[in-house]
Amino acid sequence: MDMEISPPPSPQPERIRPQERIRTGRILQTTLSVAILLATLFTGFSPKMLTGGLGERFNLLLTPQADANPVLPTAEQTQRIGIVAGHWGYDSGSVCDNGATEQQVNLNIANLVQQKLTALGFQVDLMKEFDQRLDGYQAAVLLSIHNDSCTYINDEATGFKVAAAKSSRDPNLANRLTACLSDRYGRVTGLPFHAGSITNDMTDYHAFEEINPRTAAAIIETGFLYLDYDILTQHPDLITNGIVAGIMCYLTNESVEPTPMPTPIP
Repeated sequence: MDMEISPPPSPQPERIRPQERIRTGRILQTTLSVAILLATLFTGFSPKMLTGGLGERFNLLLTPQADANPVLPTAEQTQRIGIVAGHWGYDSGSVCDNGATEQQVNLNIANLVQQKLTALGFQVDLMKEFDQRLDGYQAAVLLSIHNDSCTYINDEATGFKVAAAKSSRDPNLANRLTACLSDRYGRVTGLPFHAGSITNDMTDYHAFEEINPRTAAAIIETGFLYLDYDILTQHPDLITNGIVAGIMCYLTNESVEPTPMPTPIP
């Protein structure tokens, strides 16, 4: 005899117990509280709260960007270096009693720097003082090479100077570039850092306002043509090696101590 089998009852929707509602609410409340706390901490965070190298690294990472949508440099730009031979194509610069000019010394050094960096695999642009290519120029580094007076000032008028734009888009990178150049150039050449004669003409150097703001730039006066004439003209290899070592220090992120920069002389 066949028996009629009744279909199973339909499942009833599972009810959420009051305890589970409370637990879920507490989880959401805790998550929201943590989010607010983190937002508050990061809003008030300053790299000065950290000590040692860690603070400096955070300071570098948190440097404000000028563009809302920054464009990262291409591989070609990171391998490109610009070298300006001071006064080249414009005027003679300082003139020595023997007829030698600052422009000649600058150009000789700049040519050697270009050769050494090219041999290292970089694309190097050698430019004149007022070069059309400076307009919006993008590269990993731009360095303008100059020299100081060829007349006697005093016995302390010897050594080199390095400066970056005082309005640099990224002061951390600008300071690092000048620190690398100052440290390595001084070590290789043995010349002292003549900080007391850095002028506004250096920190307000015209090329700083012409190039792309993403390009790290500096100006170096490799020596005083009067007291440092012999090393500048008879040993340009030392001068060149010092400059190249400073640029490579910056590009390869080598360790370097920051160089205190004095207030420029008007």
